Amino acid sequence: MADFVKIEKGLGPDGRIAVVRFDRGDGINAMSPEALRQLTDAARSFEDDGATSVVVLTGGAKSFSAGFDLKDPEGRSRTSMDLGALRRHLKLGPRLTRAWQDMEQITIGAIEGFCVGGGVALAVALDFRIMAKDAHMRVPEIGLGMNMSWQSVPRMLHLMGPARTKQALILADQRISAAEAYEWRLVEEVAEPGKALDAAMALAAKVAAQPPLSVAMTKLTVNRLAHALDDLASHMDVDQFALASMTEDHKEGVEAFLQRRKPRFKGR
Repeated sequence: MADFVKIEKGLGPDGRIAVVRFDRGDGINAMSPEALRQLTDAARSFEDDGATSVVVLTGGAKSFSAGFDLKDPEGRSRTSMDLGALRRHLKLGPRLTRAWQDMEQITIGAIEGFCVGGGVALAVALDFRIMAKDAHMRVPEIGLGMNMSWQSVPRMLHLMGPARTKQALILADQRISAAEAYEWRLVEEVAEPGKALDAAMALAAKVAAQPPLSVAMTKLTVNRLAHALDDLASHMDVDQFALASMTEDHKEGVEAFLQRRKPRFKGR
């Protein structure tokens, strides 16, 4: 099994910073089901790590992530799953983002190139996001006949408010530039091209210099208050996605994407 995720610990002041690098080495960094599992395991590996205060998550030099891998054989097998198997398989994404959100350590995303779909879902589950000036985000799910899931909608809503969240989700072909992402409060800092990781490490060093227990408890309090109603608001995420995946529009959206043509949706 290919190893898509590498973890480096003991960095920065007193060795309290870790870097998790997700890089499939293809310049695209799509999220196959196996990649989702590895990223989830990476987050969970910090559960009993009292020596690490900050975790920086980064992708490759050309992309943070292109989102879910529509060409992956295991992912494509969803089309032949019964509803029960499909619902279980669709929990891979929410499990990933919840694992990163629930980490006791402060998490910072360093985004270069493009960050699309599931990449955005993962990024908004982090505490902070730093984006290179020439990078962009895009949320194409609706354009593929899907709905945005992985509990991403409430997270985006907390960051941007309702109108910007609708704009980002519904206008599926719209690229969100780094400047727009900063203006919309989707990211906290914009860095020079190729310098997102450096900027993330600088922020991580500032956090790592703070008292670890106070930082962890403060993060927990803020998250519990901010996300108190998220489970209620998004408890049907998986079922909505499963339902949407059975529509003709979803089939048309995926086929159009793979054939590089404009989809023709019919509302069924």
